[in-house]
Amino acid sequence: MIKNYFKIAFRSLKKQPFFTLINTLGLAIGMAGSLLIALYIYEELNYDNMFVDADRLYRIDMDIKFGGAEIKSGETAPPMAATLEKDFAEIENTVRFRTLGSNLFRSSDKTDNIKELSTTYVDSTFFNMFGLELINGNKESALKEPNTLVMTRTAAENHFGSVDVVGKSLLLNNEDTYIVTGVMEDLPKNSFLKNYSIFMAMAGNVASREDIWGNNNYYTFVKLAPETRLDNFKLQLEGVVEKYVLPWAKKTFPGMTKESFAASGNYIRYHTIPLTDIHLYSENQNEMGEKGTIQNVYILSFIGFFLILLACVNFMNLSTAHSLKRAKEVGIRKTLGSNRFQLIVQFLTESGFVVFASMILAIIIALIALPYFNDLAGRDISIPFTEPLFYVAILLITILLGLFSGSYPAFVISRFIPVDTLKGNGMKNSSKWNIRSMLVVFQFGVAVFLIVGTLVVFQQLKFIQNKDLGFDKEQVLVINDTYAAGQHINAFKQDVLNLSAVKDATVSSFMPTPSSRSNSSFFKEGAMDQQYAIQMQTWEVDNDYLNTLNLELVAGRDFNSQSAADSTAVIINESTLATLGISSEEALGIRITEEIGLENPEFYHVIGVIKDFHYESLRENIGALGLFMSRTTGSMAIKLKTDDFASVIANIESIWIKRAPGQPFNYRFMDDAFEASYKEERRLGSIFIVFTCLSIFIACLGLFGLAAFNAQNRTKEIGVRKVLGASVSQITIGLTTDFLKLVGISTLIALPIGWYCMNIWLEDFSYRIQIGWGIMGLSALLVTTIAIITVSYQSIKAAIANPVKSLRTE
Repeated sequence: MIKNYFKIAFRSLKKQPFFTLINTLGLAIGMAGSLLIALYIYEELNYDNMFVDADRLYRIDMDIKFGGAEIKSGETAPPMAATLEKDFAEIENTVRFRTLGSNLFRSSDKTDNIKELSTTYVDSTFFNMFGLELINGNKESALKEPNTLVMTRTAAENHFGSVDVVGKSLLLNNEDTYIVTGVMEDLPKNSFLKNYSIFMAMAGNVASREDIWGNNNYYTFVKLAPETRLDNFKLQLEGVVEKYVLPWAKKTFPGMTKESFAASGNYIRYHTIPLTDIHLYSENQNEMGEKGTIQNVYILSFIGFFLILLACVNFMNLSTAHSLKRAKEVGIRKTLGSNRFQLIVQFLTESGFVVFASMILAIIIALIALPYFNDLAGRDISIPFTEPLFYVAILLITILLGLFSGSYPAFVISRFIPVDTLKGNGMKNSSKWNIRSMLVVFQFGVAVFLIVGTLVVFQQLKFIQNKDLGFDKEQVLVINDTYAAGQHINAFKQDVLNLSAVKDATVSSFMPTPSSRSNSSFFKEGAMDQQYAIQMQTWEVDNDYLNTLNLELVAGRDFNSQSAADSTAVIINESTLATLGISSEEALGIRITEEIGLENPEFYHVIGVIKDFHYESLRENIGALGLFMSRTTGSMAIKLKTDDFASVIANIESIWIKRAPGQPFNYRFMDDAFEASYKEERRLGSIFIVFTCLSIFIACLGLFGLAAFNAQNRTKEIGVRKVLGASVSQITIGLTTDFLKLVGISTLIALPIGWYCMNIWLEDFSYRIQIGWGIMGLSALLVTTIAIITVSYQSIKAAIANPVKSLRTE
């Protein structure tokens, strides 16, 4: 009997190849898309899970409000780790990171530097804390001594061509010599440490040993003892502020109390976040690794789930649309003694065939599409063919999808009444609101939602791209790591300025696009209490900074390199005025300092006020900023006055080789760096487009199937109407209108849902668009147009058919 089920199923599917192909292709596309999304989500949810005892690893985070600024940070003070080990019995181990960003390294026997993009100081407990092993070296002693480092396999091969490098030396930024004491494997791709290649001993970082609770530059991780009650630990953690931080702060502000600190609206709060939650759930403005968002996981989960659901719905619609062709077969089977259960098993077997074939095709499609998807999503995902669990999951999903997608057609077809089917009446539906109509409403509702999401994401990105940022990012070339030129930096700048294609140039480590960041608490002369603090970004720039980036002065003047007094001058932005509570003219001449508690603090006098500009992403509000004329040589911004970028870059590179021989020449355009700040949003937008198109394609297949079903079911009605004088256009409009009603209902349901969900997504941006009627109207127009195009073929085909053929069987 079972063999017969398979034989009949195969014959039936082979008999109608076009229907089988559409069904298989629709399911395969939905499965392939959902498989890719599932692999992406699996990697996101398993970030940092590979570390030993990952479930017991936590980071100490800090929320602070001080000087008018509210900061969420993953960094705490240097003594935090030692304090926790001393006071908390629950702590089994701790480790600190002090990230350094990019640095130049070269072996002692070479002259050319190699740039390592992510480097950090780390405590010697690093390896035991995360369960990491060394390829070469002793992990117990590798990072015990100052000026020692451990490097990854890739870094070792880049610098020495081998991993057998223990005992060899590296020169950091042409100055400090470090001894290699270990080599480790490259970190996993779904780890917060994946980009780090050089780990230097914290023992060489003098500031790490200071008992200063205001220097929050250290990522502090703790491993809790087994069976520790996290709630109790969190409660005890709150006491660190009162026991250590406030007493330290009183040395600077003698009259400060816990009550006065709170009364001023300021606060410091420590809390924990699980290591495995950092990637998706952290709200901090600074992170060691690439940051994702749980919102994007939810969005992609929604897309993946509904993509496969749409494919199943499409299967149901197409199957029931072709059920009339098999109505007589069902009638004969029932007449000859087949019961309903046997018919259900027969049709479920057919659906199982289609789903199994679709799954194989889906895996093939996913394999082909995977490189493009990885490029789109910025990931390195692979299909886990070596994992037995993968095959178990695939088998279970295939069975479940076969049952789910085939159940409705099977139960519907098996319910046909033999007398009606043998007369050619098939299955009559008196209700206009049958299940197929509701499925179409569901399909196009999802399509409308995805269209709204796509339009909102790209409108927000367009808004970001076109917004006046307050500085000129166009045609600005940024040369990285200019400190490598050493004492020749000024000569390099002057040589660049002498080029005819160069308008201005400035040397600074601080740029409006991602670069160095530094903030300090300043106080206005005469208002030195903590309640009057100004938490301000402090940028060190030269006298050409404002002109090069076209920053607008609203009061006062620019720096003058010939004025010795300007070494203690500062230019503030408008947001600083708001914190001070004064006007731009009143600010000129006032003095501020960060040296609290000293008998003779150094004061800076305000010489100018610049218009606010977006030095952070548009997710953040513009905070207080002070520009100080000082020498920092991290990078050089060059304003060009030519479109021949290749030529001018070649000229600048030749100057660099002359002034900084053996040093790497790295550059970027400021507008590209700005765009890179929103790569996650761009990736989300691109993913939205791809899967929206797939969803619409699958929904259109379902609508096409229902249109075919409707036209087939009303063939005689159409024939009678034509005989009685109805025109082709009247019949076409009549058939199309039925479906447009369904699309209209789905649009009315999906538009408010899409508006609500995308407004939640936009809440991450301090500067954002408003979702207006234009986006809603365009979404409705697009889905309506797509529906008309899909339905019109079947409608016109039915309308122009010869009525004689349809009425001949009466």
